[in-house]
Amino acid sequence: MSAPDLNPSTTNAEPARVDVSQCFSVHSRWNKIVRALWGVVWLFLYRPTPRFLHGWRRFLLRSFGAKIGRGTFPFPSVKIWAPWNLEVGDHCALSDGVNCYCVDRITIGSHVTISQDSFLCTASHDYEDPHFGLITAPIRIDDGAWVAADAFIGLGVHLGEGAVVAARASVFRDVPPWTVVAGNPAKAIKQRQLRPSDRKLAA
Repeated sequence: MSAPDLNPSTTNAEPARVDVSQCFSVHSRWNKIVRALWGVVWLFLYRPTPRFLHGWRRFLLRSFGAKIGRGTFPFPSVKIWAPWNLEVGDHCALSDGVNCYCVDRITIGSHVTISQDSFLCTASHDYEDPHFGLITAPIRIDDGAWVAADAFIGLGVHLGEGAVVAARASVFRDVPPWTVVAGNPAKAIKQRQLRPSDRKLAA
C-alpha cells in the first residue's frame, strides 16, 4: 500500500488563511475583566508568597471561585488560567510550575499529585476550521492519581482512580483506573499495585 499524498498542492483543499478579523473571541467581556483582575492578584499577591503559605493561596483561589479542598498545597509558581473552572479535592499537591489551562473545567479528586511543570490543557483549536476556532473539553483526574513531572494532559482526558502518568508523557486518551502510562502518545505499560503499608495510622 502506498503512503497517502500529503502535498497540499495535489489536494482540493485551499491553503489555510487565518484572518484575525474573522477569529471572534468566545469569551465574554466579563470573563476577560475578571481574568485580568486575577492576573494582577496572581502577580502581586499569589506568586511572591513563601512556599509554606498554602492557606493564603487557597484563600485567593477560593476568592475567585475555585473549589479547593482541605490540606491541598497550591505552590506559588502554579499558573491557573481561570480559577472558577478549577476544582481540587483534599490533600492534593499542585507542584512548582504546574499550568492549569482551565478554559474548560478541570476537576481533580483527593490525594492527587500533579508534579512539577505538568500542563493540564482543556483547550485547543480546530485546525480544519478556516477560522481556527477554539475547542474545549473538561479534564477529570480521579482520587489517588499521580501526574509526574513535565507531563501533558490533553483536553477531554479522564484519568481513572489511582492512575499514573509517567514523567514527560503526553496523554490524549482516557487512562483506566490503576494503570501506568508512559510515552508520547502515552500508552499503558503496567498495572499499578500497592504494597501493604507498614505504617501504623493514628486511631
